[in-house]
Amino acid sequence: MPETNHLLIKQLKTALFGPVDLSVNEGECVCLSGVSGSGKTLLLRSIADLDPHEGDVMLGNETCSAMDAHEWRRQVGLLSSESQWWFEQVGQHFKQPTSDWFEKLGFNNEVMHWQVSRLSSGEKQRLALARLLENNPKVLLLDEPTANLDKENTALVENLVRCLTEKNNTTVLWVSHDADQIKRVASRHFRFSQGGLEEAAI
Repeated sequence: MPETNHLLIKQLKTALFGPVDLSVNEGECVCLSGVSGSGKTLLLRSIADLDPHEGDVMLGNETCSAMDAHEWRRQVGLLSSESQWWFEQVGQHFKQPTSDWFEKLGFNNEVMHWQVSRLSSGEKQRLALARLLENNPKVLLLDEPTANLDKENTALVENLVRCLTEKNNTTVLWVSHDADQIKRVASRHFRFSQGGLEEAAI
């Protein structure tokens, strides 16, 4: 039986990239890099079943094409590089009045009363991650999750993701342009090149 959180990408293809094959083990963090526009974000969106694509993706022994889209996106959670906010207050975007993730990401519960309009881009990034984690995803697709963060808050995100992989067996596919970060967080590293993936050094 495949591991429950094992992510298998088979012949994934769009008009801009592919076909791509990739297997990410349960509890593993794999980093993707590549020049701007090479297809990294589109790959993550295709894995999350947000954009049209050919090929298929499997989570354990369950196939994306055979699962309800809402359930797939709950289990395979995408953190976009630019988060979306629909309500005026932060707390309106969360299911629970408190979140276990706030403290780990450098907040206290007072953040629930903050106005979204006063958030910095870095605060939005960290809170979007906390919001995503409320769904207890088996897979995290992270599109440059620390791009707007300082060194201290980058460390908070990296430590939290490391904890999730080690304790929850969360599987992570992480887009990063930071070579030092890739060395810190990744077990494997792939570079997007000419519409496909090639394994690269860490």
